[in-house]
Amino acid sequence: MTVLVDVADHVATITLNRPEKLNSFNEKMTREIAGFWQRVRADDSIHVAVVRAAGDRAFCTGIDVSEGPWWNDQNEWNQEDPGVLLGPKQHRVWKPVITAVHGMAAGGAMYFINESDIVICSDDATFFDPHANGGMVSALEPVGMLRRGVPLGDVMRWALLGNEERITAATALRLGLVTEVVPRDALWPTAASLAAEIASRRPEAIQGTVRAIWEAIDEPWVVSQRHGLAYTQLGNRGRAKTPLAERERRERRLR
Repeated sequence: MTVLVDVADHVATITLNRPEKLNSFNEKMTREIAGFWQRVRADDSIHVAVVRAAGDRAFCTGIDVSEGPWWNDQNEWNQEDPGVLLGPKQHRVWKPVITAVHGMAAGGAMYFINESDIVICSDDATFFDPHANGGMVSALEPVGMLRRGVPLGDVMRWALLGNEERITAATALRLGLVTEVVPRDALWPTAASLAAEIASRRPEAIQGTVRAIWEAIDEPWVVSQRHGLAYTQLGNRGRAKTPLAERERRERRLR
């Protein structure tokens, strides 16, 4: 298996499992990840997903170029980007996704990071883009970083300077690429703790919140306000079914 999947206590954890290839993705891995996102989206017992990677050296180093281009066997108008299936939002997954990055996160690793809701990393993480070294256009990964709010100048340096421009964990935190930096041995436990906390919340409310926020990124303000109100009315409809004591307990935890 190129990925390992575990589901427990409403949390689905996927572990990229090609450490001998620095967790680079090939066709098999891409399709297994796509299947995982479909499962997360369809299974109401899953409230949160966690993405992490096996091995010591890398979270993911993008596409496995050694296996050749499997994605361009169709005419040019039917081709899709090979990494398009990796991100949860491409599959309309509105359940929160927490990604835990360690070691190298290169090029196509951004397909996971750019579409995650919360990204944390260990203090040994480095983010870089090898496209320029190989004479290749870097487009979708840096565009996704811009969408997350990473400043233009920093995205340009990352995309144009290739392997020689490494964003460290501390810089990633400053740029807002990640929300927290932790020691390596605390990475997976921290991700699990965040996931467990979110999974304990009312899932309808959490999913409505995630969807409203992501859709607002691409919508005019007036449209996002209208959609936000609609999602509030729809998602809060079942809240009255929650026992009062339980609602009060959850609200006390938020204070």
